[in-house]
Amino acid sequence: MALSIDLIKQHKCSMISRFGKSEDLRGLTQLLTTLLPIGLLWWAIAWYAATFPWILVVVVPLITLFTLRVFALMHECGHGSLFRSIRLNRAAGFLLGVVAGMPQYVWSQHHNYHHAHNGNWEKYRGPYATLSVEEYAALTAAQQRLYRIKCSMAVAPLAGFIYLIFNPRFTWLKGTIAWVVHVIRQKVTRTDLSAEGAGSFRCRYWKTSREYSHMFWNNIVLLSIWALMCWACGTALFFGVYLLSVSVAGGLGIVLFTVQHNFEHAYASSTERWDSDTGAIEGTSFLALPGWLNWFTANIAYHHIHHLSVNIPNYRLVDCQAEYAHLFVDVIRVKLSQVPDALQCILWDRSARQIISVAEYQQRALAL
Repeated sequence: MALSIDLIKQHKCSMISRFGKSEDLRGLTQLLTTLLPIGLLWWAIAWYAATFPWILVVVVPLITLFTLRVFALMHECGHGSLFRSIRLNRAAGFLLGVVAGMPQYVWSQHHNYHHAHNGNWEKYRGPYATLSVEEYAALTAAQQRLYRIKCSMAVAPLAGFIYLIFNPRFTWLKGTIAWVVHVIRQKVTRTDLSAEGAGSFRCRYWKTSREYSHMFWNNIVLLSIWALMCWACGTALFFGVYLLSVSVAGGLGIVLFTVQHNFEHAYASSTERWDSDTGAIEGTSFLALPGWLNWFTANIAYHHIHHLSVNIPNYRLVDCQAEYAHLFVDVIRVKLSQVPDALQCILWDRSARQIISVAEYQQRALAL
């Protein structure tokens, strides 16, 4: 494996030079072929669902898949790789973030942290905050059971609801109220309140005024769209379809992201001796998805290449894999049928520098 990593390091620059080129036209095509269909699907609901309710059986799954694609393209804009133009990436990212329900700029800052520390489980432990073996062993039996349930596919839609619908609204409102209270208190205790005093407020939900601005406008535009859609579709119908489709799409996204890093014996180092390229190859899986699902996920299945360089746009990942396939023979492939098993790999073995399953942990405990 060490030889494979060395070869990848040698070819990495040429790989990025060859495939790390974004095209505005291709990015625009992907944007339009995502937003126009989702708009048409909602139009069909607004006009025909009341008369022909059976169309929801077809339309809702499609909206769910297109919402998943919206998030995947939003993710691409956050890396600045969907378009060549910085402005197009920013504008499209904001728009896609509204559709996905996520303030894109703020989200991208956190996601970039993941890329900067991929494979370093001391710094970043994934969306489920993967526990170490020692932390899991310290839990009670009930707490261990709750942890396993939290990481299961069964509750993924709930996680999607919290991630895409609840948290972005709740954190914005909670942080804004705390800021207003801070300003009022400053005003009461200091009659000479200045911008510097108001700016002394610190919040865990945003780090800069730019991040808050993105949160503010994302929520204002989204809430306005909610009101418009309630008028067009009816409140019950709109929120019924919206909550279901976005929650399931968010759950699917969380599951796919998780199994791209949590699988049997995935590389999971501490800060000491951590290597980013090793994390990309040994700590990132290659999801073997059908072509139609690769389209809806914007080729994020080629995650090992994505972690080698975020500059390679999604529409070049397949060609990059084909040309450099000989370098990626050691990358673990995870099939759709193997996803449930991969989701059992939710423990970090610090000493072995690996991700292990709960079953393996239990076998080791019995052997002691």
